Amino acid sequence: MMQEIGFFLHTPWPNRSVVAALHRELAEAMLAYDLIGLQTDQDRANFADLLRNDLRIPSWGSTFRTRAGTCRLATFPIGIDAQDFADRAQKATAHPEVRRLRASLTGSQLIIGVDRIDYSKGLIQRFRAMEKLLTRFPKLKHRLSLLQIAVPSRSTIEAYRSLQHELAALVGEINAKHSEIDWSPIRYVTKGFCQSTLAGFYRASAVGLVTPLHDGMNLVAKEYIAAQDPSDPGVLVLSRSAGAARELDTALQVDPNDIEDITRQIASALLMSREERCARWQNMMDVLLRHSIHAWFADFMQALKTSRPSPPAPARVPLPATAGRAALAHPRR
Repeated sequence: MMQEIGFFLHTPWPNRSVVAALHRELAEAMLAYDLIGLQTDQDRANFADLLRNDLRIPSWGSTFRTRAGTCRLATFPIGIDAQDFADRAQKATAHPEVRRLRASLTGSQLIIGVDRIDYSKGLIQRFRAMEKLLTRFPKLKHRLSLLQIAVPSRSTIEAYRSLQHELAALVGEINAKHSEIDWSPIRYVTKGFCQSTLAGFYRASAVGLVTPLHDGMNLVAKEYIAAQDPSDPGVLVLSRSAGAARELDTALQVDPNDIEDITRQIASALLMSREERCARWQNMMDVLLRHSIHAWFADFMQALKTSRPSPPAPARVPLPATAGRAALAHPRR
């Protein structure tokens, strides 16, 4: 008996207007799977639109008839183990690097961003928003800073190397303009940290800044929420273009291309009352606990088991009367 085969796409699927011929070939090849899982309903709709209108694949609902049989599309937003991450964050308060970070704040508020260096992450717009915030509210100097952990990626590609240089230059420009002898607005760190240490950093931060221009899900947003102190949580500022925005709808959502919008929502986050912060956090934490990585896995596997429709039962064809008599006359031995 053949086993079902599934495929889960972690990254977004673009709409038809930007899909190149290579994507069409890839999409056609992917139809060999029995089940294709995507992060959001929009990704699923984009993929289905390509199959129906460009590749002319016959379908009913979200199931497509292929040369190999059938392929069903479905949405499975990936989650995290929120309770485990929350436990890590609580324990991480004693971690030496987390203690050093907290000590360095000297009472000021911390904004945190954690990303790969990638053109899709919106880092330039994020830094410009930070600059605008300090220009508009100079009294915030010494009262807040942005810790941006930016891990280099694809450094062998010229476009990514250029982006790394551009970001470093922009941070230098902003810090040169706004820094004082004992304070800098942006702490720019280009190395990675283990999950436990990051959990402690998230918990120490008053604002989590997650503003990708486009992202499949963005688990940093979910990790930030899971890491918070329930009695005094931070505020998540989240791009509407991240898949996580569909679930974390009580975050302060922003247009990641609109520097003014990001600036305004950072200011709102810093001024938000504890009561409102707790209410927003509890709503999002409840979502994370319901839609955990374990639930995601179970849902995908259950859908995969039922993805291949059972073949129709063969039609009963009545035997002619003579054939029936012959069978009775000569039974099988």
